[in-house]
Amino acid sequence: MRVADWAAEAGEAMLITLGLGSCVAIVIHDAEAGAGGMAHVLLPSATLARDQSNPAKFPETAVPLLVERLVALGAVRERLRARLVGGASMFASVASPRAAQMGERNVIAARDACKKAHVPVIGEDTGNDYGRSIYLYLPAGRLEVRSVLHGIRQL
Repeated sequence: MRVADWAAEAGEAMLITLGLGSCVAIVIHDAEAGAGGMAHVLLPSATLARDQSNPAKFPETAVPLLVERLVALGAVRERLRARLVGGASMFASVASPRAAQMGERNVIAARDACKKAHVPVIGEDTGNDYGRSIYLYLPAGRLEVRSVLHGIRQL
């Protein structure tokens, strides 16, 4: 999946997004239904973009979209749980202070969107200064976070 993209599946599937820097992947899963979804969000708010037509670009629209699609796939809203990955400060030493904070702002916005949708965040691998890629294995919901400098970890 690319930046500002999303996917939701049930059953035997794998969802992947590569190259998370300041972007945040919002992963939502219902373990009992074996359904999961992921959005690779770019910006913390739709107010920061001229083109607001893509709901996967912003946490405030990506989370409700994922919840709706997962429920359509058989998930139960009350069983949904979220994990967040990304939100790094990739170029803090050469970027303006506002740009250096984009990753942190994305993480905060993703947390807020999950809270507003009543989807508890049960795990995070966010911040720092390195990129990540993630692999969501369904139906179990196993989430692998991979980075060049920090190897592979389960979240």
